[in-house]
Amino acid sequence: MGKTSCFFPNRLMWRASAIVLLTSGLMRAQTPLRGEGPHGTVNIFNTDLAVLEAGDIRKDLPCTVTPSKPVLGFDLRFHAGYEVNVPLKELAGSENLLTILFRVTPANRKEQPIYLTQRVRVPQIEEDAKGDAYLQGAFDLGEGGYHVDWLMRDRSERVCSFYWDSQAELTDKDRQIGLNILPDTVQRAEGEQFKEEPPIQRVPSDPPLNVKVLINFAPQDSLSATLQPLDTSALVSILRGISREPRIGKFSLIAFNMQEQRVVYRQEGADRIDFPALGNALNSLNLGTVELQKLGDKHGDTNFLANLIKRELASDSAQVHTDALIFAGPKVMLDSNVSPDALKQVGDVDFPVFYMNYNLNPQAVPWKDAISHTVKYFRGYEYTITRPRDLWFAVSDLVSRIIKSRNAKLASSISSK
Repeated sequence: MGKTSCFFPNRLMWRASAIVLLTSGLMRAQTPLRGEGPHGTVNIFNTDLAVLEAGDIRKDLPCTVTPSKPVLGFDLRFHAGYEVNVPLKELAGSENLLTILFRVTPANRKEQPIYLTQRVRVPQIEEDAKGDAYLQGAFDLGEGGYHVDWLMRDRSERVCSFYWDSQAELTDKDRQIGLNILPDTVQRAEGEQFKEEPPIQRVPSDPPLNVKVLINFAPQDSLSATLQPLDTSALVSILRGISREPRIGKFSLIAFNMQEQRVVYRQEGADRIDFPALGNALNSLNLGTVELQKLGDKHGDTNFLANLIKRELASDSAQVHTDALIFAGPKVMLDSNVSPDALKQVGDVDFPVFYMNYNLNPQAVPWKDAISHTVKYFRGYEYTITRPRDLWFAVSDLVSRIIKSRNAKLASSISSK
């Protein structure tokens, strides 16, 4: 579920889950309306409905609402939302409860509005508190135009309301992208990044395309002690982009972290990527610390990467033949790259090698990294993933190259007989 966060000058923060109102009732008189869910109804207080229908900006409860423009994410969904500021003095006193209700109506489906609500429990606040409370909410959109009717009330029934229009639109360069959400669609923001991937209808082939993915789960800033949500989301989106490709039928996944110099998760020859298991494994990351013995090894990071590459590139078997190896993740800038002599030990590689380099600011670090040099050695292909469309085009291109490589090998095998 989506998250609501509130920030105060003393750094206090509270969180509450965003939920979609379906057919469950609130506590008093209710009015059934069309909404999301199998029964197509939601229940809302008459007083709240009157505020939404009136379309007047209310400030009984002083607050400032700032809508955010829909932005296309790496998950190929538009993300929209809002930020709210409330003076702390308005919330002073014993515990309070803020209820946010908003209605999002697609311009092309005005008869099918979607209602969402958020509840935020407010701790006791001193009467002379200074500054503002800060809240934010988010929801996902498909391409199209939308109107948002928004209100927030406290336990004293004071109301703040606001209204805005929102347009989720692909640029001309992005028109070819296939989004993961239908046009004129409103959905709650997905809070669980490692949820199970829905079943994919695979293109039948014998044997199915088999890819191995080595992904470095690390922050853009190699000195950061935490993996930022933006980075995690982008890296998971890269994996989902690969896993959703219907022409790929088998996956091997090796998730590693260069800072800790260890493999965090491994999955071999599966028909799907186990995202929940990957998420659980990543909880073990502790980027702020390095083992003492690794600190004493001047080239420990280079040796780790070299051993990982040699092991995974040379681990093919007659039973499970890899059709491609894909590196993914942020740049790995080391004091020394993996040497050509070390890479020679791998021997001949008869499948293409790719690198999906997640890099939000290519101009800041324009140099080749250790994985780039490795991929170049094996005459591979590198893609810089800076924007959502980069990911979409990269997956499309690499799959085309994998199929071309496989067909060429089959043709060569037939002609040699």
